[in-house]
Amino acid sequence: MAVIDNTISPTGAAFQANRDGMLGLIARMRDLEARTRNASAAAKDRFHQRGQLLPRERVALVLDPGAPFLELSTLAGYMFDSPDPAKSVPGGGVVAGIGFVAGVRCMVSANDSGIDAGALQPYGLDKTLRVQELALENKLPYVQLVESAGANLLRYRVEDFVRGGNIFRNLARLSAAGLPVVTVTHGSSTAGGAYQTGLSDYIVMVRGRTRAFLAGPPLLKAATGEIATEEELGGAEMHTAISGLGDYLAEDDRDALRIAREIMGKLNWDRASHDVSPAKPPRYD
Repeated sequence: MAVIDNTISPTGAAFQANRDGMLGLIARMRDLEARTRNASAAAKDRFHQRGQLLPRERVALVLDPGAPFLELSTLAGYMFDSPDPAKSVPGGGVVAGIGFVAGVRCMVSANDSGIDAGALQPYGLDKTLRVQELALENKLPYVQLVESAGANLLRYRVEDFVRGGNIFRNLARLSAAGLPVVTVTHGSSTAGGAYQTGLSDYIVMVRGRTRAFLAGPPLLKAATGEIATEEELGGAEMHTAISGLGDYLAEDDRDALRIAREIMGKLNWDRASHDVSPAKPPRYD
């Protein structure tokens, strides 16, 4: 490829000023991303006491070690949760990006359950819809790590619930296009989250942790008078042995992620076209 000539002087004052300004903006963005990671990591002790991994630990384990991961929409919802720029936690309650799972380039999405129990924020909805569209447009298998308290009812907006149904439609569209949807349900998957689990091609559930039902035991009792435990109503053992919703029963988060990687590894997918060529170094610092 021919080198494009230009008259830019990397040592000029204007270039240096623009460079410093851009690096300052990038540093500000990285600080905001770190704030989101730290907010989620604050729940580490609680997760580990339950024998669970943090959402970003799950993402790291499902991805191929050392392979690139392009995280997307990290600033989604910035200053929507709080008008104070020093307090806002961006990201929309979702970790999403393009990475490699068992050698296959995939779209990976995970509920950030370390923040507000993984409740889907309004701009988390836009983020989820966008990454699903990107997966469909670019023919990427879709891997989702589910643990969510559902929609954030404290920020209820009618239009969000109307548009939220598109998440489930897109899962069906991905499957119809021949793009596998692999889901690990790490914890609660209630109401719309149950559709998120159910509308998948491969479903991995975690013994003693997974919950997938439209309404929990209190609402069941209020509506029908029936009394049932969470496990009886929508636990991993029930769904993998009785209802058939779950395909695989894992012992813990790590085991579930291992199974998800094995599923991707055994798919008849063209891995040769997904090789990553080493990038050439930049011409300038």
